[in-house]
Amino acid sequence: MSDARSAILAKMRSAMGRKADDVERKAAVADRLQRSPRGPLPARGQLPESERTALFQKMAEAVQASVVRVASRADVPDAISAYLKSKNLPATVRMGEDARLAEMPWSAQKHMEILKGRAENADLATVSHALGGVAETGTLMLVSGPDNPTTLNFLPEHHIVVLEEADIAGDYESVWARIRERFGKGIMPRTVNMITGPSRSADIEQTLLLGAHGPRALHIVIVDKG
Repeated sequence: MSDARSAILAKMRSAMGRKADDVERKAAVADRLQRSPRGPLPARGQLPESERTALFQKMAEAVQASVVRVASRADVPDAISAYLKSKNLPATVRMGEDARLAEMPWSAQKHMEILKGRAENADLATVSHALGGVAETGTLMLVSGPDNPTTLNFLPEHHIVVLEEADIAGDYESVWARIRERFGKGIMPRTVNMITGPSRSADIEQTLLLGAHGPRALHIVIVDKG
């Protein structure tokens, strides 16, 4: 630790009446980190599953995302093909190595080209699979890795995200708990992206501009739990 940082921390401890060798306080901090207790949860997302899904869709659409629901994973390629046609886009998408996406019947889309790997500047549409959704804000949570490279989230003009209804939680805390469960205590993926609607900015003359720092369109395909 640098001398400057040590001095700053020492001043903070002094202002709070703490000591550097406060064993009791260190034990309390270690206990809290081990237990990962949840803070207060907003009531808005604490709903039965069907209502939670409806709230997620409502909140996502409120921030200019488009949402479609399908009955099963087998219907996802059709839904994505329909979206590409509706936007007059080429029948080409890029995705990572996600096993859930790989199991879907893409071969039934005779005219669709499936590219794999990290997004490139020329890609117009990419497909990711979300780790979860947050109903209270309509937010998607995606983790980085070869299965869903982070570049898929930011380089294309159209980002298509597949989300399982079973993975929609009422609040952020529940999805963070799922991340800890998946990766292990004290271990995190390199990146966790929280995406709420398409990229936007109103920095120039307070005029809302979509696609300022990433995709100008976000399309969510929810796979119903049934």
